[in-house]
Amino acid sequence: MAMNRNVHRWVVLLAGLVPSCRLAGPARRDVEPRDSRTEIVAVLHAQAADWNAGDVEAFMRGYWRSPELCFVSSSGVTRGWRATLDRYRRRYPTRDAMGELTFSDLDVRIVARHAALVVGRWRLRREQPVGGWFTLIVRRDGGRWVIVHDHTSQDDP
Repeated sequence: MAMNRNVHRWVVLLAGLVPSCRLAGPARRDVEPRDSRTEIVAVLHAQAADWNAGDVEAFMRGYWRSPELCFVSSSGVTRGWRATLDRYRRRYPTRDAMGELTFSDLDVRIVARHAALVVGRWRLRREQPVGGWFTLIVRRDGGRWVIVHDHTSQDDP
């Protein structure tokens, strides 16, 4: 019973964060969950490639370009696409600081026709390696998947 309440809370939360999603009714045949998972993983792989090329602005194409974008980390909440870009630029001002980004252990859960929850691991290979876990809420926006909420944690040193 408590588990069902927790699942219900997640669905309500996602419905509030992703207003364009429909939680009822049959899924369209042209948007199969398997295809959506593949598309979402492709967005993350493109982000890693852009990061590894030193192009933070291109990396940000994976995020919803909106003042409503939400990025949460141990240093607090950053709201908005521009503020998130500025945060990345401050935290990673050089190629050495950026290192080489990889994502792993990706678990993509389609929760509605236009919404998904992604959990995964991130790593930066550099002189002082760093990594951690992330939880993303992604939604289909204008025919493509974008991150609307990113909660990223860093492993203890």
